[in-house]
Amino acid sequence: MPDKEQRPFGQLIPYEEALSTVLKNVHPVKRKESVDLDDAFQRVLAEDVTSDIFVPPFERAAMDGFAVKAEDTFDAGKFDPVTLEQTGTLHAGDAPDEEVGNGECIQIATGAPLPEGADAVVKVEETEKKDGQIAIYDPVHPGENVSPKGEDIEEGERILDKDMSLTSARIGSLAAIGVQKVKVYEKPKIGVIPTGDEVVPVGDELEPGQIYDVNSHTLSSVVRNNGCEPVNKKVVQDSIEGLKKEIENEVEEMDMVLFSGGSSVGDKDILIDALDSMGEVIFHGVKLKPGKPTLFGKVKDTLVIGMPGYPTSCLNTAQRLIKPALRKMSRLPKSVERTTKAKLQKRITSSLGRQQYMTVKLDEDKAMPVYKQSGAITSMSRADGYFEIPENVELVEKGEEINVTLY
Repeated sequence: MPDKEQRPFGQLIPYEEALSTVLKNVHPVKRKESVDLDDAFQRVLAEDVTSDIFVPPFERAAMDGFAVKAEDTFDAGKFDPVTLEQTGTLHAGDAPDEEVGNGECIQIATGAPLPEGADAVVKVEETEKKDGQIAIYDPVHPGENVSPKGEDIEEGERILDKDMSLTSARIGSLAAIGVQKVKVYEKPKIGVIPTGDEVVPVGDELEPGQIYDVNSHTLSSVVRNNGCEPVNKKVVQDSIEGLKKEIENEVEEMDMVLFSGGSSVGDKDILIDALDSMGEVIFHGVKLKPGKPTLFGKVKDTLVIGMPGYPTSCLNTAQRLIKPALRKMSRLPKSVERTTKAKLQKRITSSLGRQQYMTVKLDEDKAMPVYKQSGAITSMSRADGYFEIPENVELVEKGEEINVTLY
């Protein structure tokens, strides 16, 4: 039996199988809460929304001009206008207190309520003031340049459906019907836990052999950007008892727990031992580059995922595996990737048997690889996107057209 330093990964599984396995074990959040409208952006509705009012709640002018009885304009022509007496002016927000009679008109601004007696609006550019009268040069028909009551939303109309994510436009529609509080699904809570004797919090003074905690910050941004709430924890040292205690605490409170580091096969990569002793290891090792040392399991029905310790490997795994899981858990729709075509500016070799994601910098239609190694966060921070190298391809030639997925 190999000693711990030589312990191999479990059977490496293809990326697609790993993703399918993770998603199969993820369940959408069921907890609900009410939030203020201004806090509801990008949240997911937990109930249908029906309007109690008409929008607009009254007939209103769709143009600046003059509110008229349409029949008074029927004889108007470009060279033979009809003239009407102006009896008042209405601005948006005014409550009309005058009625338009025969031969009369009221100047009206866009959005102002249509006064009694009027059934149309003549655009201001089709009129002229003459000797205290308003000359009308173009006839209008009833309802012309008027927004009817309920044109946008009818009273009793269902305007948004349960499980819709709230975009800016949907927030606007809620405001239009006077909604102040919105019933949404709670954000799933995701524990984000860095591990390693060498890892220290950002802001502490580095001692020889130490590095700053990068992964909890990048992971938290991925969690937050995909509808969930990151709960950051202190660095856990390389101790199996410490890891077991942290897992025990987290699975009681979190919907998912992400550990960074400790998931590979070195003598200090002991997360698998802690997880195996407390729950179920579902897979360990993915045919993904960077991202091979990914660990996935469960404790008390809470998902526990061990992420690679190297920053680029950790972030790539988060984008490929964790992001879809977070979106399913938070009930957000699948993200739509933006892609572009480019010509590769450097020959790339890849290892057979592992699906690789190569980061690139774009210059118009040219793509230059910027990947250094799994430990270099600049492999991604300096990149505009990445392209995929299938596991059965070991060479991509300079000048080949590639499909770049943009960050």
